[in-house]
Amino acid sequence: MNTNYEYYRIFYYVAKYQNITQAAEMLHSNQPNVSRVIKLLEHELGCPLLIRSRRGVTLTPEGQRLYAHVKVAVEAFTEGEDEVMRMRRLEEGRLTIDATDTALRMIVLPALKQFKEKYPKIHVRILNHYTAAALQTLRSHTADFSVIATPVEIARPLKATPITELHGILIGGSAFSHLKDQVLSLSELRRYPLIGPSEQSAAYQFYKSFYRSHGLELKPDLEAAATDLILPMVKSNLGIGFTTTYFAEKALRAGEVYQIHLAEPIPPRQILFVENEEQPLSLAAKELKTLLFHRASPDANRMSPDSLPSG
Repeated sequence: MNTNYEYYRIFYYVAKYQNITQAAEMLHSNQPNVSRVIKLLEHELGCPLLIRSRRGVTLTPEGQRLYAHVKVAVEAFTEGEDEVMRMRRLEEGRLTIDATDTALRMIVLPALKQFKEKYPKIHVRILNHYTAAALQTLRSHTADFSVIATPVEIARPLKATPITELHGILIGGSAFSHLKDQVLSLSELRRYPLIGPSEQSAAYQFYKSFYRSHGLELKPDLEAAATDLILPMVKSNLGIGFTTTYFAEKALRAGEVYQIHLAEPIPPRQILFVENEEQPLSLAAKELKTLLFHRASPDANRMSPDSLPSG
């Protein structure tokens, strides 16, 4: 038997209100149409479901058993429709984002602030991992999307879209201020204590490759567990260090640190939006994705080292 779902929905309202006229009003229909559908349903099931009287209708024993099942189904469908509508209006939903340190602070958090102001009822979970782990949460469907920095290898089913560029810069604190007017080669940096990123980070792999492209090995004297720790370590005169223009900008303008110019230009990196093509983005994820790219579009996030004061 392949009875039309609409028949059961109409039966549900008739049984709920025990009145055909009231059921018709709730269904935005008319009494003859509702009566016709009930008769068709009774015919298909081969038994009466309602007992009609001047007061309204009452359910037969068969009608009572059917209503017990139909009530669960119709109310579940209705609840599902309401939930989808709330999700469509972004009044309800959950979102999990995984991001590396630099991407999180530079792109994700500012965009997320805008997102939560517009959609306060969306529950957002933030994960903060190195690149490899951030991609793994995406492969395992733990995260809706990841925002990471290059270098990285992306393989299907993952798909990466560049958001913005990331510019590296070498800085020193007050103890190294005399270097700000010089242009040093990478080989000359061996004379000074170097603060490097964690070996687990994409930043470390980037600078390791950068050094090797010039026939050198990257050998930091100190290692920062998180990328954003390099700046305070430099401020404390523990050494010179590579960071990004985004992290260094305010300290450079305040004269707390100084740019150290290199003879070998540091290639730009990219911040990537990574999604799993096997897991379509929810409406909430799509909206935040739009804000991420909009946030990255102004030139404020694309500063070149040459646009910053050297001290």
